[in-house]
Amino acid sequence: MRLHKLKACEATGTYLAESPLTETDILLMARQLATLRLRRGRALTSPQEVFSHLQALLADYEHEVFALLMLDSCHRVIAFQEMFRGTLDGASVYPREVVKIALKYNAAAMVLVHNHPSGNPDPSQADRILTKKLQEALNLVGVRTLDHIVVGREGCVSLAEQGYL
Repeated sequence: MRLHKLKACEATGTYLAESPLTETDILLMARQLATLRLRRGRALTSPQEVFSHLQALLADYEHEVFALLMLDSCHRVIAFQEMFRGTLDGASVYPREVVKIALKYNAAAMVLVHNHPSGNPDPSQADRILTKKLQEALNLVGVRTLDHIVVGREGCVSLAEQGYL
């Protein structure tokens, strides 16, 4: 990766690149910014607040990835961790491993996240079943499942907003 020197412009939040930026450079910078936005201590208050960050991180994968956004009791980020990698149309997710990570980070709450490489973020029946299974497992150890967000190039869908949580 090339390092690009950026020079601040007069308008807040705008920069001038001293060398040409490629699409790959811009996508890498977007992923880095999204990672920063999901850093430890940041408070999350709504699904829409994290949609764009999750899209920058997961929408372009050619395989399915299941990740966890672990939160403290005030819904501040503890960590974001990709857990399972699958194929074009699925990933094996193990409730035991999800619970182990929740306990390792001492999470009070959790947002489940996965992408659909097809680009369509509509949750499948398997997604809804997995959500319930993980919610039940996490409830046993006192971790609240706040949401399950499905990420696609066409947007993100919150299963909580659809009434599944």
